[in-house]
Amino acid sequence: MKILIVGSGGREHAIAWKVSQSPKAEKIYCAPGNAGIEEYAECVPIGAMEFEKLAAFAKEKEIDLTVVGMDDPLVGGIVDVFEKEGLRVFGPRKNAAVLEGSKAFSKDLMKKYGIPTAAYENFDDPDKALAYLETAEFPIVLKADGLALGKGVLICNTLEEAKDGVREIMLDKHFGAAGNRMVIEEFMTGREVSVLSFVDGKTIKCMTSAQDHKRALDGDQGLNTGGMGTFSPSPFYTPEIDEFCQKHIYQPTVDAMAAEGRPFKGVIFFGLMLTEKGPKVLEYNARFGDPEAQVVLPRMKNDIVDVFEACIDGTLDQIDLQFEDNAAVCVVLASGGYPVSYEKGFPIEGLENLKGRDGVYVFHAGTRKENGRFVTNGGRVLGVTATGPDLKAARANAYEAVKQVTFEKAYCRSDIGKAIDEA
Repeated sequence: MKILIVGSGGREHAIAWKVSQSPKAEKIYCAPGNAGIEEYAECVPIGAMEFEKLAAFAKEKEIDLTVVGMDDPLVGGIVDVFEKEGLRVFGPRKNAAVLEGSKAFSKDLMKKYGIPTAAYENFDDPDKALAYLETAEFPIVLKADGLALGKGVLICNTLEEAKDGVREIMLDKHFGAAGNRMVIEEFMTGREVSVLSFVDGKTIKCMTSAQDHKRALDGDQGLNTGGMGTFSPSPFYTPEIDEFCQKHIYQPTVDAMAAEGRPFKGVIFFGLMLTEKGPKVLEYNARFGDPEAQVVLPRMKNDIVDVFEACIDGTLDQIDLQFEDNAAVCVVLASGGYPVSYEKGFPIEGLENLKGRDGVYVFHAGTRKENGRFVTNGGRVLGVTATGPDLKAARANAYEAVKQVTFEKAYCRSDIGKAIDEA
């Protein structure tokens, strides 16, 4: 098979690496890709939002399967464009990707179908949002309705902070058009857990659990980022919690989307909060998480191409999804100044030290090649992942691997997976 992957980050590198292990994969392309993905795929200089060009390329090269990794093209309707051209593509159509594309839609869906989530109100008028805050309890959470690179969420401890947040989102358009509408919801406390799942429109098969670290600095301090590291599995995600979620969250979400005439095929990412009153949905994503994919896919036993095809064909019930009985930890090496401003173009040293090392994977996110050398080209530069027999071993292996790689102004959190010590 000829396979095209759409995207350019660490998630797409992890997907390309996993696809490359399939005996079905004869040739892999990635658009636009990055310097690390070139090891497994031929990178093509077409942007992820250039749907017509991508579809034309897929027809020209006789691509058998396209896998869309990123949220923007999915929410923008790339799957509809490809299907119209008679091309096989993995991912939800535009009317299903709205599950991630609009937080207001997803909250209303959960309310309608009784799926556990935080209490909330939707607003498209900043004055009404400001008036609502006068009666609210704090802390409170403000969310830009649309896509905001994982950063459109503000946790506000006081009325003044919340008012500033409304202005930032809806008036100053800090997150662009994503802030045309917003959700104000109750602040939930508990452990956060991420569960990615494959869906074929009716059947759902969940992957192993993971936990993300969103904040830029140790101790969950600093600004929200796209993710500074992950570990899998979560020791807080028990069989009892899984049973509850299967019954009250996972399958009901798939059934709700089908009932709304929006059958979902692809990956649903469930962001959960394990509250004292039970698990509740924090958010949905309509694709693999990044960097969750970097710890989940190395533990997956299945041929991922088989799973992609089963989701497209509606035969996911025939797949026995299996994961290794081990653990994985990913530590993100970022550019100094991320997630605000940072410099690019610094040479990356030491990658050869990790080449071929068993149980260690380096997934490129923001890199490019310059004169034959890898250089930094983004905020999150590399995701250094390591496996081990348990979480503590995987964490030790990951941080040992991180020490082997350097570039100017590099930084990473030193406490990724530290929560496992409390389990």
